Amino acid sequence: MKKSMLILACAAIAPFAFAQTSTTTTESTTTKNPVASETETTTTTTSTDGTVTTFEPGKTIVVRRVGVTDPISYVLGKTVHYVNKAGREIEASMIKPGARVHVYYDGTGETRVVNRVVVDE
Repeated sequence: MKKSMLILACAAIAPFAFAQTSTTTTESTTTKNPVASETETTTTTTSTDGTVTTFEPGKTIVVRRVGVTDPISYVLGKTVHYVNKAGREIEASMIKPGARVHVYYDGTGETRVVNRVVVDE
């Protein structure tokens, strides 16, 4: 009886133990202008990781995050950099559906503009 209860308890807990989470990171940089007006500029860069579902070079990249049902669409910036895990630049043509990526973007909501894509090879 105790053995059966232990097996059922382990079976109930197993999905939670092996669940993967999605990561979103936000970096904020504030710079002060040395001119007397003391203007501050704040730039926020956010990153997320997932699997590429659709990629149109120069236009958009659609990424499905782990544990999230709806994929997220990002607009590719004019100066977007594509790099591998080692930080070396790669050709955009190397990014295919199914590739694991980390997307670094500025903005929120519908105005997410990608400035860097890191491909996990």
